[in-house]
Amino acid sequence: MHPHHLRFFFEAGVPHTPLWPDDVDSLYGSPCELERLPISPATRAELARLCEWYQSSLDWDYPPDPSPWPQEEWERFTQQADAALDALRRELGDGWTVEDRR
Repeated sequence: MHPHHLRFFFEAGVPHTPLWPDDVDSLYGSPCELERLPISPATRAELARLCEWYQSSLDWDYPPDPSPWPQEEWERFTQQADAALDALRRELGDGWTVEDRR
C-alpha cells in the first residue's frame, strides 16, 4: 500500500485543486493545497487552470440543469484532465496513489 493516497476529481465551487486526501488532517490540506505537493510549477498551474475551467461547466443559476458546455468542450476538458493526471502521477512517483474519481 502506498503511504500517500489522493482522490482526483473536480468539485463545484473549488476552483483551485482537484485533489483530496483520505485523511482530513493531511499535511497537504483538505482539499490539497497544490503548493504543498512535490510537483512542478507547470503541473501545479495546469491543475489549477483545469479547476477554474471546470467551474464554467456548471449552470450557476440552477446547478442541477445540464451543463452549458457542448460535447466538444467536455471532450477537450477530459483529454486535458487525463494528461494532467498522467503528469501528476509521474511526478509524484511510486510512493503515491492518485485515484481517478471523476
